[in-house]
Amino acid sequence: MGRPADQRKALLRGLTTQLIREGKITTTKARAKALRDEAERIITLAKDGSLASRRRAIGYIYDKQLVHALFEKAKDRYDDREGGYTRILRTVRRRGDNAEMAIIELI
Repeated sequence: MGRPADQRKALLRGLTTQLIREGKITTTKARAKALRDEAERIITLAKDGSLASRRRAIGYIYDKQLVHALFEKAKDRYDDREGGYTRILRTVRRRGDNAEMAIIELI
């Protein structure tokens, strides 16, 4: 993504927090693909539901209340799925720089 490691990690943390809060965000295709790995890892932690998993998620996600809400809902919502909690849909290119855009959403 063309950024230093600390900025890239902060960007992914912010995007992951926003994706879990909103359920769907529009971003570039490269960011969406990187975000998919992080979001699915956090949802897998929420499905586990242990105290250690909750602490790891709180250390990654910026909003503590959002983590608690995710842990309450993840068991019911994703119990029958073994993975693939997100979907990436390609959209039209961005007008300014012709970057490939995508919508990433929680299933």
